[in-house]
Amino acid sequence: MTKTKHTPVRSAGPAHVTKMDRRAFLATGSAALGAATLGMPRRARAQGRTEISFASASFFGSETFGDLVDSFNESQDRVMVRYLELPPPSSSTEVYQGLVQQLARGNGTPDVFSQDVIWIAGMAAAGWALPLDEFVDDAMTSQYFEGTLAACKWDGKLTALPWFMDTGMMYYRTDLVEKHGGAVPATWAEMAKMGKAAQEAGDAEFGFVWQGKQAEVLVCDAVEAIASNNGAILSEDGRSSRIGEAEAVEAIQFLHDTINEMQISPSDVLSWDEEPSRQVFTNGQSMFLRNWSYVWPIAQDPSVSEVVGKVGAGPLPHFEGGSSASTLGGYQLGMNANTADRDAAWEFMSWMSAPEQQKRVALNFGLGPSRPALFDDAQLNEEQPFMATLRPVFTGATARPVTPEYAKVTLALQSGISKALVNGQVEAEMQALSSQLDGIVG
Repeated sequence: MTKTKHTPVRSAGPAHVTKMDRRAFLATGSAALGAATLGMPRRARAQGRTEISFASASFFGSETFGDLVDSFNESQDRVMVRYLELPPPSSSTEVYQGLVQQLARGNGTPDVFSQDVIWIAGMAAAGWALPLDEFVDDAMTSQYFEGTLAACKWDGKLTALPWFMDTGMMYYRTDLVEKHGGAVPATWAEMAKMGKAAQEAGDAEFGFVWQGKQAEVLVCDAVEAIASNNGAILSEDGRSSRIGEAEAVEAIQFLHDTINEMQISPSDVLSWDEEPSRQVFTNGQSMFLRNWSYVWPIAQDPSVSEVVGKVGAGPLPHFEGGSSASTLGGYQLGMNANTADRDAAWEFMSWMSAPEQQKRVALNFGLGPSRPALFDDAQLNEEQPFMATLRPVFTGATARPVTPEYAKVTLALQSGISKALVNGQVEAEMQALSSQLDGIVG
């Protein structure tokens, strides 16, 4: 990740407003958010309002994020938000580069931005994302999934506000699970045994398909396997490697062995990302699939799926003595460290992360809420029954390595793990990779 250094400039907010009365300050609208109060009259005012900007990748749904912005603008008369639409997340490199170019200019635009969870540490370390601790307290932060909240922190400070999330999960053929075991497997060993039985019975060509392509998704699969064995890629402080430890080596060995020893996965997985593996599963060729939440509606569509009505989904398996782990994905909200209108920016981003808007995003975009309480919502359960079942999956969400050097770390991981999967020298490759990571983050 780009490490352009920039010292954040603190905007001139009302000096007398404390952390605790700031929320009341915003809720009542008693603070004048005009140029005179802020002391920085650089912003155009829309009909007397403070004007700020919001940049976000565009997601597909029954409405747009622009519609959400319009609703905020119509809900009050203090702040006017201008929406800056970025490419979709499928073009994440372009989204990231666009944000970096804007934030590095230091002119305060965009005031608020959405960011892939893996960018949070880098944005904060570069001085582009303002720590949000002055705006929040424990009562507020306790309303989010712990995994998402942890991923929104850098150097002990909250530098992003949870918005929506996605995680890896296990899809399975309900008919084949019933035939070959009766219960969804809890451990990787049980999954492998059941998948092999389905293969040998001629019920599935493959027992398990996943994503082994030398790409970001391989890191996601590795994070899940390693964390489910009580291991980790980096130390908790992000400054040393743990991928050479026995727990991590055993997890990568398992992925290798699904192809070469158990033979429940085809060697083709080494060139597959999400869609090739999804297609094999929805074509009815595999019993188990590791993938993201987007697969569910496709699996239920008879025009593209051969397994309609025969699919279940839930937490990924784990190793004996471990617990299920799912790689955390999704986009979270950040405040530009150089915004001249902190209070206006916070009013907007806290509105976007509020339960009402998270529920709207879940219903209209199919994106998972970062607030556990919403999974008990009656309307969400009725209109998005699959989403409502994902609470235990999201509870086990695990962040990818949290480091401002993530761009370098992920490239090293992709290369090192890929080598191990191809040549079978797992322990040696993980030791070499560990040394390389120490050189990057140490």
